[in-house]
Amino acid sequence: MNLVLLLPEDFISEDQVKLTGRRAHHLLTIKRVILGDILLVGQLNGQQGQGRVIAIEQHSLLLTVILDTPPIAPLPVHLILALPRPKMLKRILQTISAMGVKQLSLIHCAKVEKSYWQSPWLEPNKIAENLFLGLEQAQDTLLPQVTCYQRFKPFVEDRLAELSTNTRKIIAHPGQGEHCALVLANKRTIGAATPTITTTLAIGPEGGFTDYEIALFEQAGFKTCHLGARILRVENAIPVLLGQFI
Repeated sequence: MNLVLLLPEDFISEDQVKLTGRRAHHLLTIKRVILGDILLVGQLNGQQGQGRVIAIEQHSLLLTVILDTPPIAPLPVHLILALPRPKMLKRILQTISAMGVKQLSLIHCAKVEKSYWQSPWLEPNKIAENLFLGLEQAQDTLLPQVTCYQRFKPFVEDRLAELSTNTRKIIAHPGQGEHCALVLANKRTIGAATPTITTTLAIGPEGGFTDYEIALFEQAGFKTCHLGARILRVENAIPVLLGQFI
């Protein structure tokens, strides 16, 4: 935990918070904080700053906080991701949150098992839990927005154009197009200005998108790229691709 995320219900006054549960347990047993310690804190979807420990109880801490620093700038990427296997989803949510993605669209496609959509890791509280862990790791406060689309064709036909308007459109797929490093060169500039999200990046499931699915993306203006001769797992390809934007 490199940053203590503060929730609205933590505040007992304008400049004091009481921490309980997982965060308090971590600070007391792992960080071993003592009275007077200064911690990096941040209000969820708000400012960052410092908190000073002013009281310690068996299962809670009291901090005075000063929040006077803007959060880290978001990564200029809207990530469209074919729903991964449930056991990978937890790690991926933490990764994209830590790397600064603020818009994630989870979509269905031919090589995604329908049973994946029944995973408990898709419950809102589980998604939020893993996004929080990513924010704490990266010292960020801005919570990513995650949207699920369980039907591929309606997503492409009805939502994709709106979601990718005025962005660079890239679809990563093994063995097709140019190398992603070349496609993403000068990635931060579009026209005369740099919008908050400059790239819409689509990544398929294990085994990749089908030819039909790629064709639909290409009809929507997406350019295909690859990461070279090696075929990576989705959980490895994501940080490699997102690293191009840091």
